[in-house]
Amino acid sequence: MADFKNNPFKDLERSLLEAPPHMKKKVMSDIAIARFIMDMASLLTLNYGSVLEGIFRTNKR
Repeated sequence: MADFKNNPFKDLERSLLEAPPHMKKKVMSDIAIARFIMDMASLLTLNYGSVLEGIFRTNKR
C-alpha cells in the first residue's frame, strides 16, 4: 500500500519563500514601464479613425 507520510504537495507548500525586496522593486518597475508604454501607444493611436475621417470628409455646400 502507498505510504501517505511523504506528501509531495506539503513539500511544495513549505518551499514557498518571500521574494527579496530588490526583486519586488524590479518587477514593479518593469510593470510600470510596460503600463506607461501601453498608455502612450493608446494615446497616439486612439484618434487615427477620427483623423482619417476628417481628412476624407467632403464639405457639403
